[in-house]
Amino acid sequence: MKVEKTKLPGVVIITPRVFSDERGFFLETYNDARYQEEAGIKDKFVQDNQSSSQQGVLRGLHLQQNKPQGKLVRVTAGEVFDVAVDINPESATFSQWVGITLSGQNHLQFYIPPGYAHGFLVLSKTAEFHYKCTQYYDPQDEIGILWNDPTINIDWPVSGKPMLSSKDAELPRL
Repeated sequence: MKVEKTKLPGVVIITPRVFSDERGFFLETYNDARYQEEAGIKDKFVQDNQSSSQQGVLRGLHLQQNKPQGKLVRVTAGEVFDVAVDINPESATFSQWVGITLSGQNHLQFYIPPGYAHGFLVLSKTAEFHYKCTQYYDPQDEIGILWNDPTINIDWPVSGKPMLSSKDAELPRL
């Protein structure tokens, strides 16, 4: 696999080896020893999640405050623009973001360590999004940041306003 570091500490893009032939393809989506050694991901994953969303849906920006989740994310069908945001005011990269297009075609994975905000926008008609999480989901601990916060200034590939949950539409600014 290929591991690409980003400008945000600990946030990496992983390109797995894909073995293709006339029958289709095979790839390893996670191997604890390899991901620790090659990608530097030391966190243990405790929960897997999957979401399905339609085009124009934006989920985020979310994180857990006291029980932060690291997330290894990928898309198995469709295409999304996925974003990690550094929300640590003591960090040299505070309020900076990294975005990447994940799809069922490119097989890329994105690792967002605990403590970063995370969100994604669905670019295709529908998308199947998978998360491996390092902490159990706790709705009482969840916080978020408004998707279009001008301090962060994410360049979302969307014209107009995306489709948001009522909760996400009311999130505060950074």
